Amino acid sequence: MTRNSRQSSSCFHVVLALCGIGLPICPSAAQNSITVDKTRLEWRLDAGEMSYVFGVNEHSALQSLYWGTRLSADAELPKAHIAPDRASFDLSATNTPLEYAGWGEGLPVEPALKVDSPDGNRTLILNYSSSTVKDGVLEVVLKDATEPVAVHLFYQPFAQGVLARWSRIENTGQQPLRIEQAASATWNLPRGSGYAWSWLTGQWGAEWQLHTAPIVSGAQVIESRRGSTSHQANPWFAVGRQQETTETAGPVWFGELGWSGSWRMTVEDSALEQVRITAGYNPFDFSYTLKAGESLETPRFYAGFTSHGEGEASRILHRFQREAILPGRPDPRPRPIIYNSWEATGFDVTEQGQIALADKAAKLGVERFVIDDGWFGQRKSDNAGLGDWYVNTTKFPHGLKPVIDHVRSLGMDFGIWVEPEMVNPDSDLYRKHPDWVLNFPNRQRTEARQQLVLNLAREDVRAFVFDFLDKLVSENDIAFLKWDYNRNWTEPGWDLQSAGSGTANDAKEVYVRYVQNLYSILAELRRKHPKLEIESCSGGGGRVDLGILRYTDEVWPSDNTSALDRLVLQNGFTHAYTPEAMVAWVTDVPDYLNTSTVPLKFRFLVAMQGALGIGGNLSKWTPEMLEEGARLTSFYKTVRSTIQTGRLYWLTGADQGSPSQVEYVAQDGSQAVLFGYQPLQHYGLEYPQVALQGLDPNAQYRVRPLDAAKYMGDPVVSGSVLMGLGLRLDLRGVSDSSAVLLERIDPPK
Repeated sequence: MTRNSRQSSSCFHVVLALCGIGLPICPSAAQNSITVDKTRLEWRLDAGEMSYVFGVNEHSALQSLYWGTRLSADAELPKAHIAPDRASFDLSATNTPLEYAGWGEGLPVEPALKVDSPDGNRTLILNYSSSTVKDGVLEVVLKDATEPVAVHLFYQPFAQGVLARWSRIENTGQQPLRIEQAASATWNLPRGSGYAWSWLTGQWGAEWQLHTAPIVSGAQVIESRRGSTSHQANPWFAVGRQQETTETAGPVWFGELGWSGSWRMTVEDSALEQVRITAGYNPFDFSYTLKAGESLETPRFYAGFTSHGEGEASRILHRFQREAILPGRPDPRPRPIIYNSWEATGFDVTEQGQIALADKAAKLGVERFVIDDGWFGQRKSDNAGLGDWYVNTTKFPHGLKPVIDHVRSLGMDFGIWVEPEMVNPDSDLYRKHPDWVLNFPNRQRTEARQQLVLNLAREDVRAFVFDFLDKLVSENDIAFLKWDYNRNWTEPGWDLQSAGSGTANDAKEVYVRYVQNLYSILAELRRKHPKLEIESCSGGGGRVDLGILRYTDEVWPSDNTSALDRLVLQNGFTHAYTPEAMVAWVTDVPDYLNTSTVPLKFRFLVAMQGALGIGGNLSKWTPEMLEEGARLTSFYKTVRSTIQTGRLYWLTGADQGSPSQVEYVAQDGSQAVLFGYQPLQHYGLEYPQVALQGLDPNAQYRVRPLDAAKYMGDPVVSGSVLMGLGLRLDLRGVSDSSAVLLERIDPPK
């Protein structure tokens, strides 16, 4: 196949996948493809509703040409051409939108790559060498003009409307060279002004705070230097135009980095209005030595474009994550309803106590019972025992089997909490292997939560962690691991010199090798135990990204389970990540973070926004609470698939004092569900009537309210009325809430 008849002898076109459901573009365009024009040295990648084009300019440099709305099949862009010098203070390298810039040749902006060569040269001039397409991935090779450095750039388009980019830096010489900075990719936006960008920041208990601000001249950086993704910032961005982009309309360029270690993302606007977004390994305290023939691969940097507003950008990411990222891809299993016993028992777990809680959980309709911290070693508090992964026989005199068997007899599967990467100094493991933790010799070892971080970059530590997890799962009928990670790094040392296996600079590779070994453990566990499911938890949202989500089925977004706070947190989370992966618990009130009390139904309906879980102390729930919990759990099961795999629409904002409405529509359009929340009532005003989205305007919908008295409308309503006039709920007072199920009435055949 050719792109057009004029280039039939020099161009080939590879169609990788056909269209999918849910993208607001014509079916013929909803595919992903790679087009290579050998004559013009130009590459075009189509993914969903976007096109991305780059080419080789007259200096043999790779240059971005286009990123935006999908181009027509015969579209031809101006050929790559290097920009002229603006002045002696702004050379062409500053003004040309380079695809992957090495530091050097007058480049003052953020480089994608910086290398320290053995001869002392620290600059790169990366020229085009070759390209190939294999298994749906485009590989373009750049080589330095004189240094033995090759950079392999990879591009993989996905039908959902996302393009993945990453790089592999190779030492083609005979002497070692040291990488000082390595990004996955740089994305160049169309030159111009008036951009605004959105990003996510937070802290423990207050993750997923959404910010939006104009992009101004200079560099704006979000990053983690903490060894993991972090609560404080998440590697996601969305860029729109200030006067055009809204929740429902306008251009949005969006993306996220798939890396679970230290990372950095730089959003940079040059004085000449060229916006660049560069992300990859955080260069702080980083270096990576490549010996002859060795290479380093960077994380994947995923990005997309839509002309249909911020909401559609999120929906594209949700679908992409379900179909191309999560372990069950392309059709992950719906997340089961979990009961976790932590808030009921704390560290005081016992065989009989867990069995009693399991009986109550089963009556609520729970599908998975999870024992949290405290079941192992001499674990009576968070002061001791972490790292000693044997069952505490005082608490479980017959091992875990009696509890597991009882849980299974009630129709639930069984899960358990682990924190494999950590150790208490008061543990048998630490007393035996004090050298296994991240540390600098003869320096302090800073504890957090009375624990230290095991150096997973070490192969002996990696083997220990995998072996105990494999043994635990092999010897017990465990369906699920809640994998926790409760602190950041301090003293990230790796004493290679005393071990005779490296230099001080080599020790900085710990930032990469640690995460690589983490991924390898998770991958090996899943290969050996294909039915095992895993949750990524890091004291809440401290390790959530598209790297860890390739190996874990769900994530714990925050230790803050207060329903009022969760409305805000879950809004921010779902800008970047699918509701299917978002675990949300119903817990007791007041809790350790908030003294407010919120009705049980409100708490349930907030937790239904993702993967529903229950974490309250069921032994203290009244019969009325248990009955209400069972009713609400049953309702969730009727809409679970739509919530977890449907299209999400935030109809109104989410803050703690204002009315909030969120809607989910099934991918096939057969069902929709609306949740309404009123944290407070202001001035006696009625709850707002808000138009729904994503329905079929020509269809009729049967309305099934959760609370008949709170629905103010007819039993059957047309899609056009629901999206034009809206749907009215009678919510009053403080912390009122309800939900409405909509079922499309298909015409008789």
